[in-house]
Amino acid sequence: MKVIRTYASVTLATLLLTSSCFATEHTITSNTETHEKDWGYTSDVSPSHWSELNKKFKICSEGKSQSPIDIVPSSHLNLPPLELDYESKSQNVIDNGHTVQVNVAEGSTFTIGDETYELKQFHFHTPSENNINHKSFPLEAHFVHATKDGKLAVIAVMFEEAKDINAVISKIWSKFPLKTGEKTELILTTEEIQALMPNHKEYYKFIGSLTTPPCSEEVRWHVLKKPLSISKEQVKQFFNIYGHSNNRPIQAVNKRNILE
Repeated sequence: MKVIRTYASVTLATLLLTSSCFATEHTITSNTETHEKDWGYTSDVSPSHWSELNKKFKICSEGKSQSPIDIVPSSHLNLPPLELDYESKSQNVIDNGHTVQVNVAEGSTFTIGDETYELKQFHFHTPSENNINHKSFPLEAHFVHATKDGKLAVIAVMFEEAKDINAVISKIWSKFPLKTGEKTELILTTEEIQALMPNHKEYYKFIGSLTTPPCSEEVRWHVLKKPLSISKEQVKQFFNIYGHSNNRPIQAVNKRNILE
C-alpha cells in the first residue's frame, strides 16, 4: 500500500485534554481566543514554542515531570505485571492534524495492582519520542488509558525496522483518512490488537506528562522493553502523511525515579 498525501500547508486543530472529562490525549477542540495559535511540530508552533501559544500550555515549559525522556533505569524492582483485556470492537481512525489516531470503543482495559484503566485510543509518533538507554526508534505507539476518576496511563511500544512488513500496522495504515478530521472504520480482532504489543511485557515505569499540549503531568508511563518490528516502507508511509516528524524532543528527567 502506498499513501500519497501532499500538504501545501497543514492547519493544526487545537487539542486539549482534561482528566476531569476523561478525555484522551488528542481531543479536537476549536480555538476560541484570537490571540492563541494552534500547536504543531515545525516553525513557530514547534515544541519549543508551545508554552507561548496558549496560557493553558504553560506547563509545557515550566513542568518538572515532562515527557518524553531518555529512559535510563534508576531502580530495579519486581514490578507487577500489566494485565491486558483488550476486546475486538469497531474502532475509527482519524487524522487529527498531528497524528493518525485509533479511537477505541468502550470495554478494553488494563489492570496494574488494584487500578483498572480503560483504553481510550492509540496513536503513533515518528521517530520515537522516548529513548531507551539513549537509543531512539523509528516509530513509537502510545496506548492511552484513563480510570473512571480521570487518572491517565500510557503504555508505549517501540518499533524497530525489519525486512518484513507488520501485518497489523499495514491494516491500520490502509485506513488512513484522506483529509484531516475525517474518520474511517477499522475492526481489529482480539489477536490483532494483542499483536500490537510484544508477548513479553517487561516494562519501565515512571511519572511523566502528555507529550502534546497541554502537557498535563501525573501521567503514569509504562514503556515496554521489547520492540516490535515494522518495515522501512511502513515508517515512510506514516512520515509522508505530514512530511515531517511528529515527536516532541527529550525532556529533563529532573531526578525522577525510573523503575524496571
